[in-house]
Amino acid sequence: MYVFAYAMQLLALLCALGGCGMALLQLWQGRADILRLIEKGHWLISGALLAASALLLHALYWRDFSLQYVASYTDLILPVFYRLTAFWAGQPGSMLFWALAVAVSGTAFACTRAYNRLSPATRLWYWAFFYVIMAFFTLVLTNWSNPFVMQTPAPPDGNGLNPLLQNPGMIFHPPLLFLGYGGFAVPACLALAQSLSGRGQGEGAWFRLTRPFIILAWLFLTAGIVLGAWWAYMELGWGGYWAWDPVENASLIPWLIGTASLHTLIVQDRRGKLGRVNVVMMALTTVSAFFATYLVRSGVIDSVHAFGDGSVGTPLTVFVLAGLVVTFWAACTAPREGGPLAGLDSREGFLTLVAWVLLALAAIILIATMWPVISKLWTTAPRGLDANFYNRVCLPLGALLMLLMAACPWLGWNGGLRSKGRFFTVLGAFVGSAGAIWALGYRQPTALIGASAAFAIALGVILLLTDKAVRRQPAALGALGAHLGMALVALGVAFSGPYTQSGELLLAKGESKAVGAYTATLLDLQDGRQPGYDYIAAQLQIARDGVTLGVLAPERRMYDKFGSMQFSEVDVIPGLGNEIYASLLGLDEDLRVLVKVSVEPLVNWIWIGGALMCLLPLLGLRRRNRQTASPGHDPDHEDGDRPDGSANADTHQAEAPVGTAGN
Repeated sequence: MYVFAYAMQLLALLCALGGCGMALLQLWQGRADILRLIEKGHWLISGALLAASALLLHALYWRDFSLQYVASYTDLILPVFYRLTAFWAGQPGSMLFWALAVAVSGTAFACTRAYNRLSPATRLWYWAFFYVIMAFFTLVLTNWSNPFVMQTPAPPDGNGLNPLLQNPGMIFHPPLLFLGYGGFAVPACLALAQSLSGRGQGEGAWFRLTRPFIILAWLFLTAGIVLGAWWAYMELGWGGYWAWDPVENASLIPWLIGTASLHTLIVQDRRGKLGRVNVVMMALTTVSAFFATYLVRSGVIDSVHAFGDGSVGTPLTVFVLAGLVVTFWAACTAPREGGPLAGLDSREGFLTLVAWVLLALAAIILIATMWPVISKLWTTAPRGLDANFYNRVCLPLGALLMLLMAACPWLGWNGGLRSKGRFFTVLGAFVGSAGAIWALGYRQPTALIGASAAFAIALGVILLLTDKAVRRQPAALGALGAHLGMALVALGVAFSGPYTQSGELLLAKGESKAVGAYTATLLDLQDGRQPGYDYIAAQLQIARDGVTLGVLAPERRMYDKFGSMQFSEVDVIPGLGNEIYASLLGLDEDLRVLVKVSVEPLVNWIWIGGALMCLLPLLGLRRRNRQTASPGHDPDHEDGDRPDGSANADTHQAEAPVGTAGN
């Protein structure tokens, strides 16, 4: 059975190599007579990878320990939903899932009406690029990272799943990231294809044809990052949600580049500019996703959730470097379009500046993450950069980004303000909220600016929604929802970051100690046994001003198959204001417990805002009610630059990051 699964991977490799070779041969000969045959290759690739994935899931469900992968990541007592999600717990399984995500995305695009509008030359270039990606995946799966390696004799039990991965967040976090990476592969391939075929004018711009894939890929990637932060907060026990860990940074880099491209795509869609730039940025989004995989799987950096020194590091390095060369070569062949960019006092200028800030963040995070490798050039004892560096450099840029988001909707495309009354209302909200936050004693500059800008963005969204034209446009609603969600995330980060209060309390039974305005009392200490692990659990009563708010029950677990390693299970008293967070650190010889109790202000607004960012832009998948302005068309006479300050829906849609394209 597993020989058949390996054969399916090999079939996918042969189909990808054959399809790519035939596409390039047809392009070289200037023909397209076997295009139909080339197009059918994606069905074989998707079907083969689906069959291989089904067999791996079958092995995981039935605990077939004769398969090395199953024995490495499951055991007899692991619940069924964690057994199945062990599919992406290890390197071979996660590579298979990512390959499947890319294959299914390509098949879905080939079934759309947008694909049928492509010229034969563009289709051939598209499949050449797409099959190269699939060939790389299947080459890795059949050589360096095969999930179907057998072992004889089969062990009676497996090694078990890492307890850190036995969390609901890890059920959804990795596959959402891979779905995001896979979804961006489609517009990236089509952008490169149209650059080389030169047929974009006649068949429709690539970003319009792949608009649903761009939106969904961005949503999946956003959801994966948010869920990863929530997992870190609830599972690792240190009280935070973002430690600037190299693997965390690895997923953030393609998100930043992809988000920047969504903003520059608005300029191309409305003004016919930045065509070459957008080709590069969309392709870089996919290339940076492979680089993120390199960081996780090459062993080049240390991380709490990297896969260690893997054999795929060298192939990934070669593929990423080749991808960069092809990206810039293809973009340089694209014709120049549009005139020079408008000044910074225009919406066009602000959108470009937003993109530059996002790209600057991506570049800083990339260099800082790779610093241990870079610093080897001049020292034999390289050291990584800690969270303090990232916070000092990245958070001010984040606050600047929020200011740009608050101001951009009120600028006209040709410069100036398109609605002075609303602009000054939003400006008043920024100044007023800054004064109120300062008066309440929250005076850290970056947090103050970021939180005040978040209030201004939220008010701006409300003001924009008062226009009936906006409410009639699903894409505008989705884009505004993404901005509102981002504002709530920024609000949560601004307060939960610098203003968290925490303390490590050593408590005997019945003893109380204070953390900020709260009092923690140890009511009881229990120990016990559950299938696969021993545990100790503390019962902590939390009170404020003599009023009991609830009881926390953090645990410390020792799993049978993980030796002396101890794992924390945190507990929280949730709240829209302060959330009380507790983790059990250990016991001393007198049976006193050491617990970490934290007061996390507004932290839940990060998850609320993240949910809005992931859900509301789904509205933008619906078609708009009007045709998109043609490239180069100047819409200033019909958008928000009217003397009365009114605006149609297209104006508001154009200022938001996920409403980038029309039909």
